[in-house]
Amino acid sequence: MPSAPLTVAVVQLSSQDGVAENLHRVTALVAEAARGGAELVALPENFAYMGEEEGKRAIAEDVDEGAGPIVTTLRSAAREHGTWIVAGGMPEASGDRDRPFNTSLLVAPDGRLVARYRKVHLFDVDLADGTKLLESNATRAGDEACATTFTTADGRELGLGMTICYDLRFPELFRRLLDRGVRIVTVPAAFTVTTGKDHWHVLLRARAIENQVFVLAPAQHGRHPRGRTTYGKSLVVDPWGDVIAQAGEGEGVAFARLDFAAQDRVRASLPCIGHRRL
Repeated sequence: MPSAPLTVAVVQLSSQDGVAENLHRVTALVAEAARGGAELVALPENFAYMGEEEGKRAIAEDVDEGAGPIVTTLRSAAREHGTWIVAGGMPEASGDRDRPFNTSLLVAPDGRLVARYRKVHLFDVDLADGTKLLESNATRAGDEACATTFTTADGRELGLGMTICYDLRFPELFRRLLDRGVRIVTVPAAFTVTTGKDHWHVLLRARAIENQVFVLAPAQHGRHPRGRTTYGKSLVVDPWGDVIAQAGEGEGVAFARLDFAAQDRVRASLPCIGHRRL
């Protein structure tokens, strides 16, 4: 079983509608995370683009082909800095030009695309502050959970579950990931200020506590095109539910050391996972 702590980083961005500029910031902050010793770096949802839906459709990439600027940048950054990257959410061509997938990728230090998760739960809401968001109008939903593994520099293999933003509100998805042996779950997001201020910390801590996993939640922050404002507060939660790292205001990187021996102690001392009857 894994025991030595693992250094990870969550990246906070304020992405706009210029892909090249956003990717420049991504590259710089991945480099900063790597310099700080992070072996796993997580990027937020919409890291490459936040703007009009037509613009999102235009930049959707064929991930399998892997030749577009977004995937190319991710692979180059992973190779250059020798780190794993969870790329939070990007437009992936789906075969329906009007509705690309919202896809999170796991990229290995050698640039290989190891895993792909297509967001299952789409955010269709009318909020009290007048914000109306209909993600399903311009996004095709995925239909599978994604539990994968990654290998640390010292050769340990760790289970990783991948989700995106609104998935946080569906505990059954996290249970499915737990049943597949994950120790870490990523929740890249672009939470609104309205929901974030009341629910962001509470839900992330709940998912960590009830599944006894580390939760890595990189987020968007600030003002974006189309009048959107996001909450930020990128953070890392441990299996006891403590917030062990949190980003400040604006763009930046927050680091945490994941103590898997402590995770094992939590699971042994409070064995609720083994007590499930349903």
